[in-house]
Amino acid sequence: MKAPELVNELYEKIGKERLTIKIVATENAEKLCRIQKLEFDEVVYEDRDEWSMWRERGDSVLHIGFKIKIYSKRSFSELRKWADSALIAPLDANTMAKIANGICDNLVTSVIRAWDFSKPCYFAPAMNTHMWENPLTMQHRTVLKSQLKFKEICPIQKELICGDSGVGAMASVGTIVSLVAALVRDQQAVRSSAH
Repeated sequence: MKAPELVNELYEKIGKERLTIKIVATENAEKLCRIQKLEFDEVVYEDRDEWSMWRERGDSVLHIGFKIKIYSKRSFSELRKWADSALIAPLDANTMAKIANGICDNLVTSVIRAWDFSKPCYFAPAMNTHMWENPLTMQHRTVLKSQLKFKEICPIQKELICGDSGVGAMASVGTIVSLVAALVRDQQAVRSSAH
C-alpha cells in the first residue's frame, strides 16, 4: 500500500499550504490499512460516513450534500464540490468495473458517480496481469477515458503482490506525484490569471 508515501510526496512536491488532501477509502482499502497499521494525518472518509449526517430530508449526504456540518470533530462537506480534482489510486479491477458500469454502492463510487466532469480525475490502475489483460478491463478503461474523460496513469511491469510478474502494478509514486503536481500548478496558474 503506497498511500502514505503518495500523500507525503504530494505534500513535499506541492506544499501543504497549496494542497489539501482528503482520503476516501473503500472497505477493502480500510482492511489493508488496518493490516499494515497505516495511519494518516489527513481525514479518511469511510463508507459508514456517507449517511452519518442524514437524519431527514434536507440533511447532507457526504457525496452530494447541501451543508457543511461537524460530527465528532470531522468536518463533512460535499466532497464532489469541495475537490478541485480527484485521484483514484490504486484503482482495482472491481472498483473500475463499478465506475464504468455506473454502480455506486460505496462512498468512492458514489463520489465518482456524482463527479463534476469539468474537473480533472486521474486513475492509477493496479491489478493482476491477467485481470489487466482481460477484454472487460479494456472496455472499462475506454469508458473511463472516453466517456468520463478521466486521465489514466498506466500501470507498470514488475513483480506483483500475488507473486506473478507482469503489467498491472500501480505506476510509481514519483510518476503519479509529477502528474498531480503539474495539474495543481496549472489550476493555480488559471486562478492567478483570473484575479
